Amino acid sequence: MSALGRSVSTREIFAGKRVVLFGVPGAFSPTCSDSHLPGFELRAKEILSRGVDTIACVAVNDAFVMRAWARARGIDDEILMLADGNGELARALGVERDLSEHGMRLRSERFVAIVEDGVVRTLHVEPDVCAVAASGAAAVVAELGALAAASAAG
Repeated sequence: MSALGRSVSTREIFAGKRVVLFGVPGAFSPTCSDSHLPGFELRAKEILSRGVDTIACVAVNDAFVMRAWARARGIDDEILMLADGNGELARALGVERDLSEHGMRLRSERFVAIVEDGVVRTLHVEPDVCAVAASGAAAVVAELGALAAASAAG
């Protein structure tokens, strides 16, 4: 996997951290660019204020595409853009999706996960790849609130 053009390990991204990881089927695709990523851009500060160390966006694209997408969208350092070029993370999470019929080969489902110290605490996959509901920023804010309430309760 790579971030900002350099190779990174999952350990480097997740060890000792609380990470919101959202996955998109492809950079520059309409739903990903117009709905999914912008939701996290708009709510990044709110998510980070809820005990999240890193917000990361991952796609089964190469590092050059992810870098170009970040530049085109004006993404700053609040969202870490990850390239899962070979789909290894998507396979490990069980969210790989074969989109060969659409000329896109292996991609990932649209999903969001809350990962704590390398352990996936929650994982939500959109039943409709063109929808952003269960995997969107608003759902993450609600999930983080529920986790905080459960933790406070005991």
